Amino acid sequence: MTALIRYQLELLLRSQRWLPPFLGYAALLAIGMQEGSALLDGLGLGAALLVPITAWWVRCAVTADPPQARTVLVAARGAARVQLASLLAALLAGTVLMLLGTGAVWALSGQTVNDPRKSVPVPPALLAGLLAGLACVLTGLAVGALCHRPVLLRAGYGLLGVLGLSALALVAPGLPGNAAVRALVTGSEAARVELPVAGLLGALLLAAAAVAASVVLAGRRTE
Repeated sequence: MTALIRYQLELLLRSQRWLPPFLGYAALLAIGMQEGSALLDGLGLGAALLVPITAWWVRCAVTADPPQARTVLVAARGAARVQLASLLAALLAGTVLMLLGTGAVWALSGQTVNDPRKSVPVPPALLAGLLAGLACVLTGLAVGALCHRPVLLRAGYGLLGVLGLSALALVAPGLPGNAAVRALVTGSEAARVELPVAGLLGALLLAAAAVAASVVLAGRRTE
């Protein structure tokens, strides 16, 4: 499986399909995050952007190889394993981007919270940002797994699904993405650090269920 994941990552990099999501994330983060902004607010923005960006990377990963090459790979390694490797490659790409984004937000931020008269320690704030970012990466993985092949076969429906489910994951109370980002935003307003543990656990369960469904369906559609 390790070799298969490495192959999917190399394929993703060589195809340069990773570049548009990366540039989109960087541009949106630069627009929303100005120098001197509050650290927790910036971390919340960076985490929220990771939901649609990771879902976008899922699409890049599952469509990176030409149909003929993927058919040969499926015949050699099995459709379920190939699908799982593609999703894990997207997860690794999203995690790396989350780490880079957290570093960029830290470098650009000024005070740690909204109120310049108050502050919170930077290490726990960064930890909260990393946990929230990982929760949003996992949420984006779940969205991508549900909105692309083999769950949805039409690209147009997949795009609409990514946009709709990403927005829902971030605005609907109780969903992991919303809970993770809200912990950072409310923490900035109240000048305290709230670790989004519940959001991370919820995102982990959601991603595991979506990935399992995608992998099982991939195997059944090739039987």
